[in-house]
Amino acid sequence: MSARYLTTTLPYVNADPHVGFALEIVQADVLARTWRANGDEVFFSTGTDEHGQKVYEAAKKEGKETQEYVDHYAATYKKLKGTLNLSNDAFIRTTSPAHIDAAQEMWRRCDASGDIYKKTYSGLYCVGCESFKTEKELVDEKCHEHPSLLLEKISEENYFFKFSRYKDLLLAYLENPSVIVPEWRRKEAIDFVKNGLEDFSISREKKRLSWGVPVPNDNTQIMYVWFDALTDYISTLGWPKDSEGKFKKFWEEGRTLQVAGKDQVRFQSLMWQAMLMSAEIKNTDKVFYHGFINSGGQKMSKSLGNVINPLELVEKYGTDAVRYILLRHVSPLEDSDLTPDSIHEHYTAHLANGLGNLVARVMKLAEDHLPNPVSLTREDEKISGEFFKKIEEFKFNEAMDFVFAKISEADAYMNSHEPYKKIKVDADAAKKDIEYLVRELYRVAVHLFVAMPRTSEIIKNAVQENKKPHNLFPRL
Repeated sequence: MSARYLTTTLPYVNADPHVGFALEIVQADVLARTWRANGDEVFFSTGTDEHGQKVYEAAKKEGKETQEYVDHYAATYKKLKGTLNLSNDAFIRTTSPAHIDAAQEMWRRCDASGDIYKKTYSGLYCVGCESFKTEKELVDEKCHEHPSLLLEKISEENYFFKFSRYKDLLLAYLENPSVIVPEWRRKEAIDFVKNGLEDFSISREKKRLSWGVPVPNDNTQIMYVWFDALTDYISTLGWPKDSEGKFKKFWEEGRTLQVAGKDQVRFQSLMWQAMLMSAEIKNTDKVFYHGFINSGGQKMSKSLGNVINPLELVEKYGTDAVRYILLRHVSPLEDSDLTPDSIHEHYTAHLANGLGNLVARVMKLAEDHLPNPVSLTREDEKISGEFFKKIEEFKFNEAMDFVFAKISEADAYMNSHEPYKKIKVDADAAKKDIEYLVRELYRVAVHLFVAMPRTSEIIKNAVQENKKPHNLFPRL
């Protein structure tokens, strides 16, 4: 048994959860459940990023006090645990006193290493990214991530982190092919470093932005939100005091994985790793970057009206159906396209008419014709090594394909052997067919546990009680 640490990124609390973050947190949950099933001790963390200009301005726009505003949205994100049936062990908020203490300690350690200095800086600032932009990062003089936002020309005195100092150390870290998945994101990170690292601003003037973590020993400055938020990956473990020993067990001695979107490479695998090096803390073992979800061939946006709300999806289709769609019909690595129509088609074809229909047919036959529940063996409880391997390699869609191939095979067996007809002419042979199908359903349920936990439990209970369950996936 080994200790394994897993974290998602922390979404900004300036809007309701979106389907892209639902993808990330469900992927992470599947990994956590799989590792636990393999006997590992897992610490799975998520939470909310509650500082910064975007949050401050969003609160002001709604006419709310900033703390009241972030409390509301943090509660919304916290509800995802129940809504998406997540197994996370911690929910960290960057406004918590313990996290603020940790962020300030990270500052002090980087400062003690000689990596923080103060200077006056003038540049173009993107509120959407909460960062200054260089000329080479602009497209038509706009931020390519937020082309609708006007860049602000700002001149102020800030603290900077000596990012440029870590070029060689970062390249040495990135030489290890296991530190980033997929491989092309690692090459992207290497290219970014080779093109030259510029020291980045890690504070803002308090008179311009008061909502944030105070800089130690300078009450005129507030920490830049990224410097503050990245520290959450270790503050959630109780760093720096580590009174419960979680940081030592899961970060220093365990295997660490961060799950993030493809736009996070610079922050997660470069800036954060340089901060860890500066503070003399072990680097992250691996970062997995997933693709984006588009809708109708376009990036989701409120103005286009194509935003997919995961909470509304769960309300319509149920938790396990949403988990299924995100895991099987979204690429783990590339961008994917989902529309309300395609989601409905996947639900109808593979769940309502597929798995749900098969479970109903098989268990109805078992209830009517088997005198006792099928006697299960250790072999029936065993999870395939191939299935585990696909999840370990972040091939969630292939892992789901593996399970649904078993469902298709059972369905084909039902149609070719026709036990529902055979029972009238050869009851013994029909009962053997039914028993075989029940056993196959149970094996499917065993594999579905990490992806569709409630569905797995219902099927297992149905087999053990020898009863047809209520309709798993009603036709809508």
